[in-house]
Amino acid sequence: MHDPVVFRSGRFLARVVAETPPPTAPDAGKKPLALDMGTGSGIAAIFAARRGYRVVGVDINPVATRCARANVLMNDLQDAVDILQGDLFAPVRGTRFDLVTFNPPFFRGEPHDLADTAWRSPNILERFAMGLTTALRPAGRALIVFSSDGDEASLLNALHANGFVTTPVQRRDLRNEVLTVYAATRSTPSEPT
Repeated sequence: MHDPVVFRSGRFLARVVAETPPPTAPDAGKKPLALDMGTGSGIAAIFAARRGYRVVGVDINPVATRCARANVLMNDLQDAVDILQGDLFAPVRGTRFDLVTFNPPFFRGEPHDLADTAWRSPNILERFAMGLTTALRPAGRALIVFSSDGDEASLLNALHANGFVTTPVQRRDLRNEVLTVYAATRSTPSEPT
């Protein structure tokens, strides 16, 4: 796998995905669908595919999407994982997912360049929470990793404002920061209006 440890949060999220129960297909004969938002190296997408999901990974950075595609090929999962380049949910508009994973930028502000989009954004947490309302199936869930160095309250507030309940699934103290994976589910598992 190409450089999944540069961002410890990606490796941590992938481990949580690997430890989740195998998915149940929403429709007979179809694999459940997962979306790995901000896929980066593709590590969470790869682990979701290994759990039995058909996966789409999305990243705004074309360098990241090339890296993720290479890792998917090296893991012989090209029949289970598609990698797309684009901004948040735009490349998958109209598709509903059973699982959404997200390793967002933790810091507020305008990115200095394309590589910096992995670290900072002025409004990605709010845009993600809003887009999740139509991208997540009613009984689906999102797994979002976040750092204590970032604006965790804004993430949780944005999810709650869009009708999601959040639960911490796992925490890891890395001495200089604490990483938490949150599960987000609909407060009532009905179709969004």
